[in-house]
Amino acid sequence: MIPVFTFAQATQAKYGNDFLTTGSGARALGMGSAHAALTSDVTSAYWNVAGLAEVKTPQIMYMHSERFSGIVGYDYGAAALPLKSNNGVVSVSFFRQGVDNIANTLNAWDRERDQPKGNVQDYITRFSAADMAFLFSYATQKTDQLSYGGSAKIIRQKLGPFAEAWGYSLDVGAKYIADFANFGITIHDITTMQKMWDVNEAAFGDYEAQFDSLGATLPTGQNEFVLPSVKLGAAKIFPIGSDFLLSAAADVDLLFENRRAYYINLGRMSIEPHVGSEISYKDVIAFRAGVTDFITDPVSGFSVSPTLGLGLKLSSFVLDYGFTSFAGASSDLGFTHRISFRFDI
Repeated sequence: MIPVFTFAQATQAKYGNDFLTTGSGARALGMGSAHAALTSDVTSAYWNVAGLAEVKTPQIMYMHSERFSGIVGYDYGAAALPLKSNNGVVSVSFFRQGVDNIANTLNAWDRERDQPKGNVQDYITRFSAADMAFLFSYATQKTDQLSYGGSAKIIRQKLGPFAEAWGYSLDVGAKYIADFANFGITIHDITTMQKMWDVNEAAFGDYEAQFDSLGATLPTGQNEFVLPSVKLGAAKIFPIGSDFLLSAAADVDLLFENRRAYYINLGRMSIEPHVGSEISYKDVIAFRAGVTDFITDPVSGFSVSPTLGLGLKLSSFVLDYGFTSFAGASSDLGFTHRISFRFDI
């Protein structure tokens, strides 16, 4: 059977790219995702692309994270390469969030007898629902204090054989290192994310009658757009003696989708704070803590999610661990563990 794809008018998507809010790297998670003014490695392509300009040697990174008691898997990989011809750095990043091994029972039901078919397992297939993103980034050091850059972003979402989407947009960022603090700004989807969904009607088989009996219709494809969002950050690094460094950071995410779950809202704009800190010893071992997910709702009221983290650097290898969702309202959905591994070539 030849797939038939349908297409509809564009609508604004709320939470359209929220699968990317997990971010990149376990260091940031341990610091409550306050990273726009602090980031300076290959993960900068997500947090603030301008931070890539501080990468001096080629870097590669891989990260794995699980949420909702392991139901949702999240994987991230990236590579950064300084360019010899100028002060620029290029990077490629890949993100995937997915739920795998989902049972498709559409063909397992006998509609005439209104009960499961015999040998029902023979009629059940499995599929994955996955959200993916690709970032192609470039950043340069304009002066000793100012750096900036941009990322071309491609989104690929797939709901088994039933639906798929492609999207594209541009992220930009800048970072300024002053004598008293670091400052960063990132604008995600500055061009507005354009996302095009297609629905494969053939994948639903001969089930249009069942949809009709439920007063529903087969889903159709549509064109979505995701509004830009802004991330502002400030950070300060305090030397303590000759062996310790204390880093403190705070970010504010500004979203314009009329979300109502966050603690601070101004009209259609919601404001999400992130606060974090890190203390490191001889650039070998680091301990981190932070708070994120400032949420309010009529049932549980106001809550925040604390975060913890640990980092270890051995020669060219950096291992980071982050832990969150162990308190507050989000703890009801299970703990979040994140492990990332970086190699500096």
